[in-house]
Amino acid sequence: MNTFDCLEKINAGIMKKTVLLIVFLFTVALLFGKVKGVKHVVLIGLDGWGAYSVPQAEMPTVKRMMEGGTYTLKSRSVLPSSSACNWASMIMGASPEIHGFTTWGSKKPEIPSRELSHYGLFPTVMGLLRDQKPEAEIGYIFEWDGMQYLCEKEAVNHFSHVPVAENGSSDAIVQDVVQYIREKKPVFTMITFNNPDEVGHKYGHDTPEYYAKLKELDNKIAQIVQAVQEAGIYEETVFILTADHGGINKGHGGKTLQEMQIPFIIFGKGIRAGHVIDSSTMIYDTASTIAWIFGLKQPQVWIGRPIMEAFK
Repeated sequence: MNTFDCLEKINAGIMKKTVLLIVFLFTVALLFGKVKGVKHVVLIGLDGWGAYSVPQAEMPTVKRMMEGGTYTLKSRSVLPSSSACNWASMIMGASPEIHGFTTWGSKKPEIPSRELSHYGLFPTVMGLLRDQKPEAEIGYIFEWDGMQYLCEKEAVNHFSHVPVAENGSSDAIVQDVVQYIREKKPVFTMITFNNPDEVGHKYGHDTPEYYAKLKELDNKIAQIVQAVQEAGIYEETVFILTADHGGINKGHGGKTLQEMQIPFIIFGKGIRAGHVIDSSTMIYDTASTIAWIFGLKQPQVWIGRPIMEAFK
C-alpha cells in the first residue's frame, strides 16, 4: 500500500468517526437536550380554546407571542376531545390508551396505566422534574377541580385549586399565580383556566360571548407575563400557551377539527421568532417539549416528541 492509499484510508476512518460522533451528539441532544439559558417554563392552558378562533380573536398579548415566537394552529387533541383525557395527555406525554384517563371527567384511569411511577400515577412532567431536579420549585394552579387527579401532588410545591367566581371572573387564580411567581420564581408553573369552555357550553363556541371571554383571558395572560417580568426572570423564561380541546356549537368530545385542533404557541428564550410549525404535533408533545427544555430523561412509556422545530 503506497502513501496515498494510507492517507486515503486514514481520512476515510476519520470521516467515519466524525459522522458517528455527530449522530451520537444529535441523538443525545434530542433525548437529553436543554435550551441554553432557560431556567423557567410557564405553561398556560385555556380549556375549550379552539384553534379556529385565534385569527379573529382580539388577543393582543397572545398574538405578540405568536409574532415573536413559534406556533401552530393545527396541533391536535387526543380522542375524545374532552378535558381530563387531554389535560392528562398534555402532561403525561402519552395517549389515553397508554395513561388510562379516557373520559371528560376521569378521576382515575379507566383502563390500567401501562406504567406507574413511585407516586402511584402515570409519569407526568412534574414528577420527572421533581425526581431529576429535586430542588426545583414547581407550581400547579387550576380552576377546574378535575385537574387535581392528573398530577402527583407530592411532586409539586404549590398545588392550588382556585375555582372560577360565580360571576365568571378569573381574578382569583391570577392573583394566586402572580403572587406565587413573584415570591418563588418557580422553575415550572402550570396554570389552567376553565374558560372559554364554560362560556362555550353556555352560549356556544364561536359566538360573540366566546370571543369576549378570549379577550378577557388575554388580559389575564398579560398579567402573568408581567409577574414574570417583575420577578426578574423574564429573560430566562419560555412561555407555552395551549388548550385541551376546542368545541362546536355548545359542546365538544367529537371528531371535528373545530373540536380537535388546538393552538400551540411557544415564546421566549431560545425560541425562533415569527415561525409557523410545519410538522405534525399532538397534545402529548407538550410534555416532551418541556422535558427536553429542562434536559430531563423521557420515560420509555411516553410517545410524545419534543417540538424541535420551535428552537433556534
